[in-house]
Amino acid sequence: MTGKPVSPKTNKLLGLEVLRFVAAFAVLIWHYQHFSYVADTPVDLFRDQLPLYGWLRPFYQTGEYGVWVFWCISGFIFFWKYRDAISDRSMPGRTFFVFRLSRLYPLHFVTLIIVAVLQAAYFRLHGYFFVYQDNDVRHFLLQIFMASSWGFEHGGSFNEPIWSISVEVLVYVLFFLTLRFVTKSALFNVFVIVVCLNLHGQLFSCLAFFYAGGLAAIARRAIAPATSRLAVEGLAWATVAVVPVSIWMFSLQASIVDWVFLLSYTPVLLFCLSREIILSSSTTRLMEAAGNMTYSCYLLHFPIQLLIASGFAASRVPMPFYDTWFFAIFVTSTLLASYLTYRCFEAPAQAFIRHSLLLDRGTAPRVSVPQP
Repeated sequence: MTGKPVSPKTNKLLGLEVLRFVAAFAVLIWHYQHFSYVADTPVDLFRDQLPLYGWLRPFYQTGEYGVWVFWCISGFIFFWKYRDAISDRSMPGRTFFVFRLSRLYPLHFVTLIIVAVLQAAYFRLHGYFFVYQDNDVRHFLLQIFMASSWGFEHGGSFNEPIWSISVEVLVYVLFFLTLRFVTKSALFNVFVIVVCLNLHGQLFSCLAFFYAGGLAAIARRAIAPATSRLAVEGLAWATVAVVPVSIWMFSLQASIVDWVFLLSYTPVLLFCLSREIILSSSTTRLMEAAGNMTYSCYLLHFPIQLLIASGFAASRVPMPFYDTWFFAIFVTSTLLASYLTYRCFEAPAQAFIRHSLLLDRGTAPRVSVPQP
């Protein structure tokens, strides 16, 4: 295999774009319950009465697992795109980390400032913050450096959903260092997963999911030219179908479901969805747009909730979070804002940073593979 990333003309990973959107939507629905919070506690929350519960029950009940899916997708894309380039040193460390900085930091910084201002206003109205309570200088500085979940925090703060990205930043460092200085063997992925299964903490969970996704990417690369590709893909699709059916039929406990989801279902699903998909140009653009807006959705939904909660608090009107129209307006406005934010802010800011920091070294990025 060449050390260069696979050309987007070879495989645009459209299936992963859709899965990224589903994962972001799951987190969005899971956090809808924030509207019932007084300070950091839900009050009179009955999930089975939330809007469209019959249709969205899996998201209302287990939407937090969307973070796991994000981590696994990140692992797939990083190993798919960077594994050979980092290992054979064709990608400088500067380029790799500028890519990450330009992708993640601009929107994080802007949403952090917005939330800090809105939480201050909300506190003046109530005497407590909305959902996340540790909004002090210490936690603001941790957020500034994307270190909000490195073990120095006391609790949730500011735009708290960034916690999963904060953990993932540490994984990026390990990913780069091990590929550059240790090994790119798939056995190392297996080693990391096994070790992490015996440890506790979000960092180890992220490592396990990330490297499980990496295994799926390595498997997809390895099977691409193989004569047995169709048989392997058939077995993978069978696994994707059998695992959830087994969970439902045997009413497996949550801890077992988590284990299956980690080691069997998610990476195998990524393997299946990463096959080349040929669609019309309009459908392809739609799927790519859905994937591109996931980071915006992930970081914008809490500031939008905080803005809505502040508006209702200022007007002294109870928040109708059980109302279907209220739900529809919130979800639609969040998705629309996410799309516009990516087009009008994220993408231009990313291009500007990469142009400024890399072009002078002759390493102008050519990035078109989906980015987590």
